[in-house]
Amino acid sequence: MAISYKKLWKLLIDKDMKKKDLQRLAGVSSASITKLGKNENVNTEILQKICTALSCDISDIMEMLPDNHN
Repeated sequence: MAISYKKLWKLLIDKDMKKKDLQRLAGVSSASITKLGKNENVNTEILQKICTALSCDISDIMEMLPDNHN
């Protein structure tokens, strides 16, 4: 299974926010935002901070995608 954060970026667009705004609001590093942009693993604490800052649930910012390997 692969993780996708496309929902997070869509949510930011809906809220008219930039990645920099999210970084400042959630109090996370630019490195963490970069990792999210590459769909890489991040600490659950980072995800919790983002959910708190955006007043949303974890399922609102990420989803599990099946691997393309069948």
